[in-house]
Amino acid sequence: MADSHSASTPASARPAPAFAGHPVYVIGAGPGGLAAAYALRARGIRAVVLEKADRVGASWRGHHDRLRLHTTRRLSALPGLAIPRRSGRWVARDDMVRYLETYAEHHELEIVTGVEVFRVDRTPDGTGWLLHASGGRELTGSAVVVATGHHHTPRLPDWPGLDDYTGELLHAAAYRNAVPYAGRDVLVVGAGNTGAEIAVDLAEGGAARVRLAVRTAPHILRRSTLGWAAQYSGVLVRRLPVGLVDRLAGLFAKATVPDLTAHGLPRPDTGLCSRARQGAIPVQDVGLIDAVRAGTVEIVAAVDSFEGGHPGKVVLADGSRVETDAVIAATGYARALEELVGHLDVLDGRGMPVVHGGHTPAQAPGLYFTGFTDPISGMLRELALDAGKIAKAVAGRLR
Repeated sequence: MADSHSASTPASARPAPAFAGHPVYVIGAGPGGLAAAYALRARGIRAVVLEKADRVGASWRGHHDRLRLHTTRRLSALPGLAIPRRSGRWVARDDMVRYLETYAEHHELEIVTGVEVFRVDRTPDGTGWLLHASGGRELTGSAVVVATGHHHTPRLPDWPGLDDYTGELLHAAAYRNAVPYAGRDVLVVGAGNTGAEIAVDLAEGGAARVRLAVRTAPHILRRSTLGWAAQYSGVLVRRLPVGLVDRLAGLFAKATVPDLTAHGLPRPDTGLCSRARQGAIPVQDVGLIDAVRAGTVEIVAAVDSFEGGHPGKVVLADGSRVETDAVIAATGYARALEELVGHLDVLDGRGMPVVHGGHTPAQAPGLYFTGFTDPISGMLRELALDAGKIAKAVAGRLR
């Protein structure tokens, strides 16, 4: 895609922008940003998407080769364009990237790539927003949608001894496939969806030994049971009381997921919905259950620290020491919003936006956030819903 992709339809055939002098700026050309831009444009509002990478869907391009959506194709589509049926029920990474490219072209979204926004401020008169961007740019917008993503900056814990560790260590963001690890001993740290998938990929891809370091046993769900996707249940129960959902999910898990306590993965003490509210999304099984039961993925205690020397060692929470050829840290991401909007008092203690979707902070009217929640009903579904809410709210403000 070129650095700027603007609509080619004759102006007379398109809705006139509601606020032509100052567009709405959307920061980030991932699914959330693209969906918001479409929804705004559908209401006749000019939306300009600013993307620091050279193409749309940059974070999706960087995911590991094995990745498939855990949400169904139909409930993962963005507004205004279905994901092609040929992509299957569980859309692969490359198909998702192609869909995002097609989405931007189909809706003729105005996207400027290679532009990074460093800071967002109110304009001096308080009526709009001033974006400080790369190349010395200062852009004035009537509103701003922050869609920089849930998986923005790879995060490594501040493990003691890490600076002296001489072994191979990489964040899961840099993992692509099992080929470089054939015949090797690998420790995967973190039992979220990414860590679980990488561990299974390594075991199936020829790694000599795969261990998965777990601090807190996750809730594990079958991605689909008798054709019923786990996402459907997430959609149905999302407005029920947390305690009730916890009980229902516990009963369902006992009926569909074997007890892995003997293999080091006991059933969690805290309910599924309660954990999800804290940011711990359940693991969708794409082979982990079978791999753990077969012993091709071994569960070990959480990583406590690292030791230097040759070879370096990983010290686990139970006091044991592990020598391994490589450590892959599936330890999550930081949202990295502090420099961008932290000075506006719109973030909570975890660095997350205090509002999302169609809501805007009282102290920062016209500033919107999308893509910073990860509900059990599916992030992409939530992004699609948020896009419409944001566009409606912006249209109301501009009127």
